[in-house]
Amino acid sequence: MPDTTRIRRVSPILLALAAMVVLCPPLRAQAALHEPFDRLLRAHVRDGLVDYDAFAKAPEFARYLASLDAVRPATLSEDDRLAYWINVYNAYTIQLIISHGERTSIRHINRTLGFLQLKGPWNERLVRAGGQIYSLDQLLHRVLRKEFREPRVHFALVPAAKGAPPLRSEAYTGARLVEQLEDQARRLLSDTTRTWYRNGVLGVNPLLIAYERDFGSTRREWVQYVAPYITLRPTEPQKQRLLDGKAIVQPRTYDWSLNIQKRHGVS
Repeated sequence: MPDTTRIRRVSPILLALAAMVVLCPPLRAQAALHEPFDRLLRAHVRDGLVDYDAFAKAPEFARYLASLDAVRPATLSEDDRLAYWINVYNAYTIQLIISHGERTSIRHINRTLGFLQLKGPWNERLVRAGGQIYSLDQLLHRVLRKEFREPRVHFALVPAAKGAPPLRSEAYTGARLVEQLEDQARRLLSDTTRTWYRNGVLGVNPLLIAYERDFGSTRREWVQYVAPYITLRPTEPQKQRLLDGKAIVQPRTYDWSLNIQKRHGVS
């Protein structure tokens, strides 16, 4: 007679493994999804500046955008899901610039003309991802900010402006997400050309101030969150005020000019 005890003991394990195969996309497939975007970013982004014409001419970019709509985000791990949505946001921001042929500023897209209120660049419903259609604004507020509660996304999302955090020359992945977000925070906040602290005054990107409640429930908690990243002069007399969250916050002027690579021979 067969050993039914052994069969009963093994069957639940086999069933669990089978369920994992059916319900969870293979890790390799998750990583492979963003490989085309990763190759394009490595080839056409330098120091945060984008060769938009190269993206427009690349058929693999159009194929990558189409592949994003076939993904079912609910099947992904939390880190893979967040990496997916960050890539969606940044890729479709590039696509927005391409589709309108804009080469000066994203704010020129669908802008307000006198009394005529147009939808603006962030309200155009061009994003097709996860079987849904979104605007960039909906993606930011209804998905990224609402579902994840991860303040460091504000260091990763790039609204095609020189004043924004620099666009990485690589795609985000779940396996490296924490490392990538931390690096983005350091790149923005420790760069004294972008963020500075002098005599009790903290000069910082105004978009971070706009979303300060994502970092803490008060202005003080927000300052304490960013303080460890700030480059401090050894002789700064009021650095303890910064570490205590008591700095005076001053928004820096935001540069909305397009983060575009200059063509050789073009001034």
